[in-house]
Amino acid sequence: MSGLLDSLGYRVTTYASAEAFLDDPEGSRSDCIITDIQMPGLSGIELKQRLDRLGVTTPVIMVTARTEAVLHARARASGAICVLQKPFQEADLVRCIEGVLAA
Repeated sequence: MSGLLDSLGYRVTTYASAEAFLDDPEGSRSDCIITDIQMPGLSGIELKQRLDRLGVTTPVIMVTARTEAVLHARARASGAICVLQKPFQEADLVRCIEGVLAA
């Protein structure tokens, strides 16, 4: 995913975990955050909740291979701008990002 976004001209920074992202003071200055829902440590939903508590308003896009409608609903309820089901089309991701950046 980072290679695709880089090839499209986006500046991309990747992190090994949600905790690593939270530890980086530059992370909260991102224009958009893309996170998997299922990760070791904090989940993508927990990351979004932590960002909210910290007052970080950066838009979040969540991706997941899981298919449970309840999980997708929880992700949307947490404030995710887009929730994409893996495998997704590159155009769907780009559409989400462009929508976030245009707002």
